[in-house]
Amino acid sequence: MGYQERKRDFHEARWDEPIIMELGSPGERGVLVPKADPRVAKAAGTVEDLLPAGLKRKKAPKLPEMSQMQVLRHYMRLSQETIGTDINIDIGLGTCTMKYSPKVNEQLVRSEKLQELHPCQDESTVQGILEIMYREAEYLKAISGMAKVSLQPSGGTQAIFANVETIRAYHEARGEGQQRNEIITTILSHPGNPGAAATLGYKVITLYPDENGIPDIEALKAAVSEHTAALMITNPEDTGIYNEKIREFVDIVHEAGGLCVYDQANLNGLFGLTRARDAGFDMCHYNLHKSFSSPHGCQGPGAGAQCVSEELAKYVAAPTVEFDGEKYYLDYQRPDSIGKLRKFYGVPAVLVRAYAYIRSLGPDGIKQIAELAILNNNYMLKKLLEIDGLSMPMAEGKYRLEQARLSWKKLTDETGVTTDDICRRIVDYGFQDYFASHHPRIIPEPFTPEPVETYSKDDIDEFVAAFKAIAEEARTNPEIVKTAPHNAALATQIQEEYLTEWEKFATTWRGYLKYVKK
Repeated sequence: MGYQERKRDFHEARWDEPIIMELGSPGERGVLVPKADPRVAKAAGTVEDLLPAGLKRKKAPKLPEMSQMQVLRHYMRLSQETIGTDINIDIGLGTCTMKYSPKVNEQLVRSEKLQELHPCQDESTVQGILEIMYREAEYLKAISGMAKVSLQPSGGTQAIFANVETIRAYHEARGEGQQRNEIITTILSHPGNPGAAATLGYKVITLYPDENGIPDIEALKAAVSEHTAALMITNPEDTGIYNEKIREFVDIVHEAGGLCVYDQANLNGLFGLTRARDAGFDMCHYNLHKSFSSPHGCQGPGAGAQCVSEELAKYVAAPTVEFDGEKYYLDYQRPDSIGKLRKFYGVPAVLVRAYAYIRSLGPDGIKQIAELAILNNNYMLKKLLEIDGLSMPMAEGKYRLEQARLSWKKLTDETGVTTDDICRRIVDYGFQDYFASHHPRIIPEPFTPEPVETYSKDDIDEFVAAFKAIAEEARTNPEIVKTAPHNAALATQIQEEYLTEWEKFATTWRGYLKYVKK
């Protein structure tokens, strides 16, 4: 048995580590801040005099007082309790495209030339980063086939929001803003699509898959009307099934007077093979911290790109980066623009990583990403589907692109072990817990892996071997799976109701206020 086919002996560090606010003791110091030069202090005055009365605290904040060694020890311990793409095979997080991020790109973004940029600098002093942003937008135009790109969005979901704002601006300019109050999406598309549409006041119509696993085209024909503002769709959706009728979908919506938006947050299986505009779409968006290799960064920073056709170019989020032949500049003079999405513009570090990634690959390398991702995925699926208890519902016998939605239902029916149990148990093998699916779970007991292009055959074999071992455990010792994790830093199971019931856990301030007002 090869190394990649046997269980890895893994046990993660587990520290009973308090939060940093509970550490330290009065008088300990990690750094001594030098006093201001007397001449500077005399000219500027005291901080107390400079601060408006309304901004002054009534008492000093209770900050932890710690030595450098204590601070270093605290964060090193936390790092030992973390699993990430640099220390494990992250195939399980399907739809997230957890690929290797080249470390040379990290050297670029850690340069003081980038780190010390300030968003309020005069444009004449930031020509370098503006040139990168301008050129990057040009590359994204070529990749998407679109005519205009805005790098304003903070990430994919904010780019979705920008697309819905653009839909509204377009129809209002045509005098149909009130009439076109419906947006069609699908149950397998990212929840950000219906979420953004509902947030902006649209009625959301949801299409469900047919027997082939693609959105039901007859349901689309029944849904379109004079009220249709747009279709927001992903292809392939998280199931990995490519919708070969996608151009027909676009034509049906266009004939009804609506726009078509392609959610391409995960472009990995289509790089260089297809383009959104060539399929007739009016808009698309990208997550630059997914397919374009910049790290996800634990909820941030991210970066999105809004890409639109010539007809919609005047509406994109402002400012855009332009070049007049001599200098690069931020164009705020866009009277029809949907406006700003955030205080400043883009996330330069993420944009630089994505720019370097595109430049290093070139057109041929970009296409090879998709080809290798598809090859890896179909090799992995062949190996996974040899496991007794795992199946691939929908479109039986049809190839998937860069990911797939699998099901543990057979194993659950036979052993009582669920996908959530397996998700926790996989951590004991040294892998990050995997992505099941967005709710609602259309496919029962779902499991969604995505091997992308950066994983080797040996990596995939090791990943598959871990799930094969867990499936065997489910039949011989199900309790060890149901009570997992055992070797991870997190020794207790998180109960889902604590994440969904406001009385037990409010995830946002707005949610807390909703609970308080009951």
